[in-house]
Amino acid sequence: MSNDAALRVLGIDPGSRYTGYGFITEQSGTLRLVEAGVITLTSKKDLYERLGLLFNKLSLLLDTYAPHEVAVENVFVSKNVMSALKLGQARGAALAACAGRGLPVHSYEPTLVKKSIVGVGRAQKSQVAFMVGQLLNTKEQWREDASDALAVAVCHCNERRMRRLARLA
Repeated sequence: MSNDAALRVLGIDPGSRYTGYGFITEQSGTLRLVEAGVITLTSKKDLYERLGLLFNKLSLLLDTYAPHEVAVENVFVSKNVMSALKLGQARGAALAACAGRGLPVHSYEPTLVKKSIVGVGRAQKSQVAFMVGQLLNTKEQWREDASDALAVAVCHCNERRMRRLARLA
């Protein structure tokens, strides 16, 4: 990809019930919102059915928006072991959908995402959502999962830009 072409990034906030996604572009330091939303998976289905549905819906989004790179939030250590396991499996379904298309996937800790967006690693979700809106120059309101996914995508663009600048120094 040439330096002047817009980079399309997909951010994913994985979950076994709600998976947030957010597509953005970054060109010359300017971020733009493309699409964001939440893949909702009913708890009435068995986990393997939800994982298959997540894989299929994410695959359709990948085919539609054709990102160049993907950023995924790392699994947050949960109090409940079973919840953490399900979250990890949902993350795995998302990673498999991306890997099947040969997309580079980058993982970020929740504290790094918050620090990159707000400047504080323990920021509130409402602060992250507000700053994501500011950085993408939009007043749209998203569900928490979609806002978190957009934050991961923005964090990736920030980290990518910093790595590029570090190589030039």
